Amino acid sequence: MSKAKPAPALSAAEISEILAVEFPQAFYDGSGLTIERVDYGDVRIRKAFHEDHLRPGGTISGPTMMELADFAMYVAVFSAVGAQALAVTTNLNINFLRKPAQADLIAEARLMKVGKRLAVGEVSLYSDGEDEPVAHVTSTYSLPVRS
Repeated sequence: MSKAKPAPALSAAEISEILAVEFPQAFYDGSGLTIERVDYGDVRIRKAFHEDHLRPGGTISGPTMMELADFAMYVAVFSAVGAQALAVTTNLNINFLRKPAQADLIAEARLMKVGKRLAVGEVSLYSDGEDEPVAHVTSTYSLPVRS
């Protein structure tokens, strides 16, 4: 029998407020990022489509997808351990699975393990309205020492 997950450390609204102050270069009005759902270690983030995200061939660029995946992991960390603005990515591995549609990108991030110093998770990226993922990401975050 699996153990019930705890409540998230912070709500979507609380995380949004913190990020607007602590990380305004990434999360600001017009960034296209929306935190749609926050559960403990399990979040859904949307990146609004913009033509600036396209690379030659009409596909959404890899850096755009990596940015979304990394941001989703950051939010997932906040959902599990609270406001940790100094948490940093130590590893991010992405597998591009198929060409994304010219549509919003959706990130479903899930933490697999949260320890004292590291959080490990995975992110599936989808084109809005599609069932099959366009990319799969694994990532590790280093957590600052908590008192």
